[in-house]
Amino acid sequence: MKQIGEYAWNILIAIDQLANALLGGWHDETISSRLGKSILKGGWASKVRWPAWLYDHFIESVEVDEGWEQGY
Repeated sequence: MKQIGEYAWNILIAIDQLANALLGGWHDETISSRLGKSILKGGWASKVRWPAWLYDHFIESVEVDEGWEQGY
């Protein structure tokens, strides 16, 4: 049963990464990571009043090895 849960989780991450790529982001990065980088760099996402738990999620989700080439 654990394998099914892990498989489902991997599918959800793949969908998230696909959505990010379709929106012009790096193909191997999640939307949360992209928003976290925007917050850290003072971009548009830093101007939004996110709920604290969501803001923290974005910051914790930053993938330092993905997407910086695109300026996010």
